Amino acid sequence: MFDAALTNLLSPPVLAFGLGVLAAAIKSDLKVPDAMMRALSIYLLLAIGLKGGVALRGETATAVLGPVALALALGVIIPAAAYGALKLMTRLGRIDRGAIAAHYGSTSLVTFTAALVFLDNAGISYPGYSATLLAVLEVPGILIGILLARRHLAKTAGWGPTLHEVLTGKSVLLLIGGLAIGFIAGPAGYAPIAPVFTDAFRGLLVLFLLALGLEVGHRLGTIREGGPGLIAFALLFPLAAGTLGVATGTLIGINVGGAVVLGVLCASASYIAAPAAVRLALPDANTALSLTASIGITFPLNLVLGIPLLAWLAEQLAGR
Repeated sequence: MFDAALTNLLSPPVLAFGLGVLAAAIKSDLKVPDAMMRALSIYLLLAIGLKGGVALRGETATAVLGPVALALALGVIIPAAAYGALKLMTRLGRIDRGAIAAHYGSTSLVTFTAALVFLDNAGISYPGYSATLLAVLEVPGILIGILLARRHLAKTAGWGPTLHEVLTGKSVLLLIGGLAIGFIAGPAGYAPIAPVFTDAFRGLLVLFLLALGLEVGHRLGTIREGGPGLIAFALLFPLAAGTLGVATGTLIGINVGGAVVLGVLCASASYIAAPAAVRLALPDANTALSLTASIGITFPLNLVLGIPLLAWLAEQLAGR
């Protein structure tokens, strides 16, 4: 496991992320166009969905039902716990606590992708329904966070627009659509497009993480507005939530790779789907705090330490 962790730390995606942070720190003129970022995020979401759909075709309904039910439960528990932890650890108001809880209750596609790359490098297999868990966990956390921030519907933008924003946003649409296409097409139908969505995947991930590194580097100073409590939350809460995911996944019989995936999803924080929904439903929230905590602290923490640590924990709990 140490060798896999070292390989992950020295992998091109992680090193590209570090290069982006360094470029921002030294005030380089390096930039990644917004249009390219949007295109890369669309590609990654669709690729994950397609590959997950093909793999899901080989799974039985009974094998998927338990993990999906657990993911839904964790999608409620984690944002509620995040809201409570923020109340104890920070002086933030209800709206900002709810906004941050929505981000931490949802999931990060890129952290999920990095976990799959880590598992592949470590030779650990993971179930075909992994992408389904990503799609299932993305929505409930956002809704619970918004609900906690705005207890009365009259004070929000309305649940209709909020639900529409979450459920029809590109993250959910591309993941679920990709799952459906991959499931219907199967291995034979996927084979002709595999060079685009499998062979090129890691190379495009490197570009995406370079761009994220630049964004993180430019945002790091904002975290001071939330105080030391928010920094402690962004460091400690993901590890606690990830441990909960690994432990409960192992408890219901998910294999090591699946438990790692579930743990990483619980430990991750959204910076694609959640910001769009929060801006609509909580216009008074300071979104800079949510984004800086999730992408500036939690994302690199998971990339460097969280994924290997959760993989080690899953193996220990499985008795390996």
